[in-house]
Amino acid sequence: MKIVLVGYMGSGKSTVGKLLASDLNLSFLDLDTYMEQRLQKSIPTIFNENGEIYFRKMEHLLLKEILESKENFILSTGGGTPCYSGNMETIMDGTADVFYLKLSIMGLVNRLTPEMAGRPLLKNLSQEELPEFIGKHLFERNPYYAMAKHTINCDGKAPSEIVDQIKSVI
Repeated sequence: MKIVLVGYMGSGKSTVGKLLASDLNLSFLDLDTYMEQRLQKSIPTIFNENGEIYFRKMEHLLLKEILESKENFILSTGGGTPCYSGNMETIMDGTADVFYLKLSIMGLVNRLTPEMAGRPLLKNLSQEELPEFIGKHLFERNPYYAMAKHTINCDGKAPSEIVDQIKSVI
């Protein structure tokens, strides 16, 4: 069983993924963490030293590596992962169990505001700019996220509720 979680940054992919993996007794993989371990650099350092093009290239290669493995797992992707390098097609070729964790713009703003400094794409924005930035990104990324077989509306739901909803579908 391979389950892949997609969605915008801050949508709860890692939190839900860890809980789901624990419930199902499966390995949990976070694509960003996997990349940091393999490249021995943090995501902000990769962006700063090598740029986004290099980051996206490595993200694609490591995503393929994980999906082609024979192991059962829950995989949390980065927010932009599905939108580059044919990654959403790669994900869907690797498993049918793809879940889009969907939140409203304001739900994402509330989650991401305290984390802005640690997020490479947000660190140079003001709090006032954040809603428009997220809205624009969601508009651009939604066609990719919408390709997921399952969409879970996550606004107002606890991670455990989202896990239960995913388990009811698989």
